[in-house]
Amino acid sequence: MNEAKKVPLAREIDPILMAVLANRLNAIVREMANTLLKTARSAVLAVVRDFSCSIVTGDNRLLCPGEGLPVHIFGSSLQSQSMCDLHADLAPGDAFLHNDPYLGNTHAADHMVMVPVFVDGQHLFTTCAKAHMADCGNSIPSTYHAYARDIYEEGALIFPCVRIQREYADVGDIIRMCKRRIRVPEQWYGDYLAQIGSARIGERRLVELTRRYGIETIRAFIEEWFAYSERRMVDAISKMPKGKLSNTTTYDPLPPVLPDGLPIRVDVAVDPDGGYIDVDLTHNPDNMDFGLNESLACATSNAMCGVFNCMDPDVPHNAGSFSRVRVHLREGCITGIPKFPHSCSMATTNIGDRIVNVTQAAFASIGDGHGLAEGSIGMGAGAGVISGIDWRRNGPFINQEWLVTNGGPATPDTDGWLNYGLPVAAGLMYRGSVEVDESKYPILVKQLRVIPGGGGAGRMRGAPGSELVYGPRRDPMTVVVSCDGQVHPPQGVRGGQAGPAAATYRIKRDGSEEKLPGVVECRLEPGEWIRGVDAGGGGYGNPLERDPRRVLRDVIEHWETAERARDVYGVVLTGSVGDDTLAIDEAATAARRKARAG
Repeated sequence: MNEAKKVPLAREIDPILMAVLANRLNAIVREMANTLLKTARSAVLAVVRDFSCSIVTGDNRLLCPGEGLPVHIFGSSLQSQSMCDLHADLAPGDAFLHNDPYLGNTHAADHMVMVPVFVDGQHLFTTCAKAHMADCGNSIPSTYHAYARDIYEEGALIFPCVRIQREYADVGDIIRMCKRRIRVPEQWYGDYLAQIGSARIGERRLVELTRRYGIETIRAFIEEWFAYSERRMVDAISKMPKGKLSNTTTYDPLPPVLPDGLPIRVDVAVDPDGGYIDVDLTHNPDNMDFGLNESLACATSNAMCGVFNCMDPDVPHNAGSFSRVRVHLREGCITGIPKFPHSCSMATTNIGDRIVNVTQAAFASIGDGHGLAEGSIGMGAGAGVISGIDWRRNGPFINQEWLVTNGGPATPDTDGWLNYGLPVAAGLMYRGSVEVDESKYPILVKQLRVIPGGGGAGRMRGAPGSELVYGPRRDPMTVVVSCDGQVHPPQGVRGGQAGPAAATYRIKRDGSEEKLPGVVECRLEPGEWIRGVDAGGGGYGNPLERDPRRVLRDVIEHWETAERARDVYGVVLTGSVGDDTLAIDEAATAARRKARAG
């Protein structure tokens, strides 16, 4: 073993047993996730799956992230550390509610429920169930408040890791606080019960697992699993070229606080000899008086997500592999450690998405075959937070829609994924259901379609976005949209083109359209509609190098248009799609590509 890299040595544990236990942990997290999905009340959880479950060791190292959203998962151990630091009297039957962005949480809308798991009096694990609430008590009817000048104006209820269950019973004071300040209290309480159920299922299964194999075997497995994961990460880094990379992206203007937008820079150092990757986000502006500041958890998570997107996907994601990525942050920085009381209301998305993108795209400068293009960043109308009064239930409603597509980025070897969602979620959220949303909330979806040619062209193309039109069925409705990517769309790499920009419109009763700013609180009257156009993912490589057969298939399947095939990809087609005669004119294509390349 290379001593210079200080790689942990293999321990004496049967590799078959290690594989069995690793898969058993994954199965436990899947059961936790399925419990939350099947019992949650709000559509943002029960349909969209905007939640993440994980298992952390008793000494606060992320052990098993399951299929959680990257932005949620990487910081789980920060929150469990807060639990241990603030509560010296942890006991079986405890559960804690934590949504404080200054103590390791992502942002106030993400409520984390944590349960310390004891076996024979020893705190061996913590089960974590984090869920994005449909409402968190913000001063506006949205879980995102881009213009919040500080945490006070943001208005969300903040729980700095408070005990919400003792001896398996709710602490009524905390429950009453939530119900009093949250707009649809019973919906919140149903989601909270789903989180508790999820965390308790994990607790039960981990106790059963430990009793079956014994505490010492489980402890030995944990250490070897971390050591194995670290060795895998060192090996993956050792295959990369040594060097320092730098990249910038620009967040859209946000009048009046960001009239010119916001450049965001990342510096990456790859050290294959030492087995480390360093990501530096310190060369960015100080905290600003708005809700876009990154929390510690989000800045770290998003930088690491950008790195792991460019690594061997078979490297396990846990504290062992994470130890080989060092993220450098600066206190009081917009992409770093926030200073109280700056708001982190939107830390999980907008600037966070830019950090993922700028980091993964930086690796493309190493050479062909490395890195990714930028993925779609527009949390547009399809991800708007809708609210109002539902006449069918004679009461208020609120929910975050998730009918976005948002085109995924191209990679060196694959086209972008259609249902990408956002860079911070990496395609792990489900798309919402039109039918479910229309049945649960008083809205009508008029149109939802994929946009042909809506992705960035390249040797591998970015995925297209979609176009969505919806509005209120009867009474006025408020829609809060927090969309980036309308001015600075997702960029391609290595000659790939940028994805088309996002856009948001209000359609008035007379059919005329009004273009809306990226971040807007829009009141729709009956007969009015909101129309959202997703951004597309960036392309990878020169579009003239794309296999003409792929271009032909794209046109047949309506991913691309015949015009873009000719004008962007240099592929000349004959015939038509309608009568199945569409074909490549080989000679004309070769001549056109030669002329374009020259």
